[in-house]
Amino acid sequence: MSLRTLELKPEKTRIEWTLGAVLHTVHGTFQLKRGSIDFDSDSGAASGQVVVDVASGNSGNQEVDQKMHATVLESRKYPEAFFVPDRIQGALSIPGSSTVRLHGIFTIHGAAHEITVNVQAKATGDQMTALLTFDIPFVAWGMKDPSNFLLKVSKTVRMTMETTGTLRKP
Repeated sequence: MSLRTLELKPEKTRIEWTLGAVLHTVHGTFQLKRGSIDFDSDSGAASGQVVVDVASGNSGNQEVDQKMHATVLESRKYPEAFFVPDRIQGALSIPGSSTVRLHGIFTIHGAAHEITVNVQAKATGDQMTALLTFDIPFVAWGMKDPSNFLLKVSKTVRMTMETTGTLRKP
């Protein structure tokens, strides 16, 4: 078995979101609170938890952020989002570069949703860097659509996370 744990470093993690709109695209960030992913590169089994600080969401536009936190994310009521992986699809090379899919449960706005995250990873020594991408169909998942008669936005937000973490054997 090739059991490993990837300890994510919040200070070396950047979480970005992109929301398409009729007149412009809105970009923003979130902060990682903590995270670790346990995985067996032979069997594909995975576990752990990645915790995002939803209340840290920031687009750089105070009006957008106020509406996002108050009516869409309801970040006072749901200040965190969690991803709990359960399996890796594809071969994870250690050391080396890999493109895999990480399957699990993403809990946001008080509800759990099954997702698959695309991952491009590179492992060297005891470090791994990774780029993760996935979409959140936030309206379908029960969050309010911020569109109005003047502004129409996509019903899906694109998430990307660039991170560096420490690899260790249990």
